[in-house]
Amino acid sequence: MTIYSWNMLYRNRELERAFEFISHTDFDIFCLQEVPEPLLTQLKTLPYSIAFRIDTEKVFPSAIVPMFNVILSRHPITAQSDIPFKDYWSELPLLTRLFVFLMRPFHFSPMRSRGGLYVDIAVHDTTLRVFNLHLALTYPAQRLKEFEQAMVGHDTTRPTIVCGDFNILEMPHISVLNWLMGGKIGDALRYKRERMHIEQRFVEHSLANPLRGTTTHSLSRSQLDHILVSHTFSIKKAEVLPDSIGSDHHPIRAEVA
Repeated sequence: MTIYSWNMLYRNRELERAFEFISHTDFDIFCLQEVPEPLLTQLKTLPYSIAFRIDTEKVFPSAIVPMFNVILSRHPITAQSDIPFKDYWSELPLLTRLFVFLMRPFHFSPMRSRGGLYVDIAVHDTTLRVFNLHLALTYPAQRLKEFEQAMVGHDTTRPTIVCGDFNILEMPHISVLNWLMGGKIGDALRYKRERMHIEQRFVEHSLANPLRGTTTHSLSRSQLDHILVSHTFSIKKAEVLPDSIGSDHHPIRAEVA
C-alpha cells in the first residue's frame, strides 16, 4: 500500500497544481489537512472514497474561514468517526491571546470547531483503521492530550495508519512558540523533550514512525508531518517529497506491505 499525508495550507495559492498533484498520484490512501472549501469540492469529483470533517475554523475580524481534514481512499470507506477537540481558546493566557492578535498579519487567529477523524477501510479481506489528525499549534501538553484523545479509537489488534500534522517543534529557533502559545518556559528551552515523550507514546500504542529525524517543514526544521503504522505492516520505503506545491509543509509518502 502507498500512503500520503500533506498539510496543504488553507491559503495555498497553487490550488490547481495541488489538485493536479493529488489527482495524478498513484496512492491507496491520501490524508490531507487544511483543505480549503473550493478544493474539497474538486476532491469530491475524484473516483475515490472520501471522508472529511472540519479541521478548524479560523476566526478573523472580517470572516470565519473553514478548512477540512480529508481522507481519500482507493478502497471502500465503510465507516467514519469524528474526533472533536476541545475549544481551548478561552483557556489560553492573556499573553498568548495578545501574541495571536499581533501576529494576525501572519494569519494567526483564534480557532474553533477543531477536530480530526478516523475511518475504516475495507482492503480485500481486512479492515484498516486510518486516522487523520491536525494537532494544536499551542504547547506540548495540549498536543499530547489531543493525540491521546484520538487514540481512544485505536485498536491495537487492527491494522492501523495514523496520518497528520502533529505540530511538534524540535529546534531552538522555533520552540519559543511552545511558550508564547500557552506553555511553560521549559517547553521552549527543553525543545527535544516533546519528541522524546511522543515517540514513547507511539511505542506504547504499537505504532512506528518511519520518518523520525526528517524535516517536513522547512521553517521549523522539524518533523511536523507523520505517517505512523502499526506493527502489522512492514515498512518498505518512506520519504519527504521535495516539492511543497504552494504549502509550507512538504507532502510525505510511505510504502507498506
